[in-house]
Amino acid sequence: MNPLKASMMQAVLGMELQSKRMGITSENISNVDTPGYKRKLLMLEPQQALGGDFMTTRIQLDQKEGVQEFDPAHPMANADGYVTMSNVSLVTELADMREANRSYEANLNSFQQARSMYRSLLDILRR
Repeated sequence: MNPLKASMMQAVLGMELQSKRMGITSENISNVDTPGYKRKLLMLEPQQALGGDFMTTRIQLDQKEGVQEFDPAHPMANADGYVTMSNVSLVTELADMREANRSYEANLNSFQQARSMYRSLLDILRR
């Protein structure tokens, strides 16, 4: 395979992955105050297929328990009157969102650089 095309494809896969991360992080942020909500994590799994290395993704729930708040009037309260809140930390999610955004930008710059090199190569070949 053409090395420039391979690097462009790698950048595209990286942008798709970071886009998924931003989507999951957005879901977590929007549910930070939802009682009983479990934080979603994007897990990467290596997979051998057709002789190449591919990464597959799956979503897994964070098993860490949320904070227990005493509110016996709440409909989700247990027998003791405690409600299990979300286990999402807004600070952690914002840091994850910033990291995913920066990684997306890095992949985009890599793609644009490879595309520019490919165009230059085509211009040289046309002469």
